[in-house]
Amino acid sequence: MRRANTFAVRPLTDDDEQVLRDLLDASAALWNEINYQRLMRYNDEDGFEGDVWDADTGRIEGKYKDVLAASTAQTVRRANTEAWRGFFENKKKFHDESNASVTEHPEPPGFRGNEDDGRVLKGVVRKDAYSVEWGERSRLEMVVGENLRDRHNSPKSRLRLEIVGNPNWPEYEDQGRLELWYDETDSTFRASQPVTVSDETRDTPLASEKAALDIGANNLVACTTTTGEQYLYEGRELFHRFRETTREITRLQSKLQEGRYSSERIRRLYRKRTRRRDHAQEALCRDLIERLYAKGVDTVYIGGLTDVLDTHWSVETNAKTHNFWAFKQFTERLACTAEEYGISVEVRSEAWTSQECPQCGSTDRTTRHQDTLTCPCGFEGHADLTASEKFLRRQTEQAVRPMARPVRFEWDSHEWLESPRSPRPKEQRTDPSTVHRDGNVASGES
Repeated sequence: MRRANTFAVRPLTDDDEQVLRDLLDASAALWNEINYQRLMRYNDEDGFEGDVWDADTGRIEGKYKDVLAASTAQTVRRANTEAWRGFFENKKKFHDESNASVTEHPEPPGFRGNEDDGRVLKGVVRKDAYSVEWGERSRLEMVVGENLRDRHNSPKSRLRLEIVGNPNWPEYEDQGRLELWYDETDSTFRASQPVTVSDETRDTPLASEKAALDIGANNLVACTTTTGEQYLYEGRELFHRFRETTREITRLQSKLQEGRYSSERIRRLYRKRTRRRDHAQEALCRDLIERLYAKGVDTVYIGGLTDVLDTHWSVETNAKTHNFWAFKQFTERLACTAEEYGISVEVRSEAWTSQECPQCGSTDRTTRHQDTLTCPCGFEGHADLTASEKFLRRQTEQAVRPMARPVRFEWDSHEWLESPRSPRPKEQRTDPSTVHRDGNVASGES
């Protein structure tokens, strides 16, 4: 089975750090050039797949071999090829009415920034072009191109870097290509090492428990598990700060001279806004997955973005799901984090779960006001938590244990902390006269 070890990377000297930066910058530039040529052919041919592969990627790849080394340049090209193939596969699934696995319209692979505004420092290394050693002085060694070999202080032609962290899977049968990137939120280089491990070596608390997430406009994530836990990550304050920065960007843009579209201050605000969001996303994914892992969850279901927009569409909601919360990026980040723990992530349709009363099943009589869902039958509960539980029941088709009081989290600009309002004594209220003696309450205490 495939798993991943993720760890921090620390260059030993300033020269080594600059070599690593140049390596990742060249990798991102190569990706961008290849992607641009393929995107132009895709657009010229009205989305026809065949002509995408006609791009002269070999010539572009050759430009970077002296910096990246031939093996790494080839691996970047292959990674871009896999991204395009994945795009075309998702596109077919999206247009296949019998296939509900892809609910959001796929987009072609994106670019990794640009030279003027700053590229995303990200690259890949072929599986036989690097080695990882764990121990008292854990280290990573990898091949670099001839132009970089004389600029680092490693004793061999390979660049040697210190690594920090304990691997989840120290014993493995094979390793895949290494992914390297620079995390700007905490100024740290990071790496992900895919590995193949045998079933016998797995020593984890994974069981067969499930979890379902409702991605909301105000509450970023509402989660329900088959073990009876519920988690709510609130996002109003985060979005408020995001919107304030956006307004400042708009104000500065209005003062630009005619013919100018940006400035260093505007670009700095864009970067600041993105880093804040990415930092909160990364911390949320890590916090949530670690909690689910400890509870024995092996599968997480996520509702598709189209369901969010169909149910709650508005200009503000659209801004939250697309610009602020970056739904696609979040699901990819969550899946990447879950992979480290052996947890699978599946995107499914959650249509109507936010409007359906868990007590009587009505969808046309319920009313949602901010975070509360009410029904004339007497049900009253938290809308997003109720939706995540309903979504979970629909996916598992099995009984879910009675819900414990939900745990609420607020962002403090660094980590997700349990809210003083968690748990609430009355997460939902139901008119006793409308409930059968053996009925279950959907969210909160019964």
